Amino acid sequence: MKLEYTVSADEALDRLRLGNEKYLNAATSKGDISPKMRAMTCEQGQKPYAVIVTCSDSRVIPENIFSAGIGDLFVIRVAGNVMDDHQLGSIEYAAEHLGIRLIVVLGHDHCGAVDAAINHDPDGYIKYITDEIKLAIGDEQDDYKACCLNVRRSVDVIESSFEIHREEEHGLKVVGAMYTLADGKVDFGI
Repeated sequence: MKLEYTVSADEALDRLRLGNEKYLNAATSKGDISPKMRAMTCEQGQKPYAVIVTCSDSRVIPENIFSAGIGDLFVIRVAGNVMDDHQLGSIEYAAEHLGIRLIVVLGHDHCGAVDAAINHDPDGYIKYITDEIKLAIGDEQDDYKACCLNVRRSVDVIESSFEIHREEEHGLKVVGAMYTLADGKVDFGI
């Protein structure tokens, strides 16, 4: 087996949709996590087909949600799926050095970071996250709508990034999506 190289953004999005369909009724993960795949990706390197920027919430597991295995997804996790220079640098690396054409910002309902931004005024390091979320949601009090606005802001930040914008000529696509905790479905229409 040889690792696949560049996958178009549309092909990657189709793979994610198909993987999520498999996940909706799965009892176990469908991705390849075999010793053979571990050895192959160790020897040949990684060639993931999509970047997933998502929340650190333990209930949101991109590899499972998209029925993916070792080496399939380049996952960036941060509470509230907010963007800063670290996340942008990771995305830039994935696009330029790994050839990934699809970036998905995957938010979820019942997000604790969004709830903290709506209902609390935390201090400490958490405030960096909630301040970013407050910029995204404004006065929105509805949990789901606020989560969607937060995803949209992260998509906008990625799209407006100079380095990411430069990649558009090579077919780079940024998509917002929402994961529903109760049923596992991903809506890519955000």
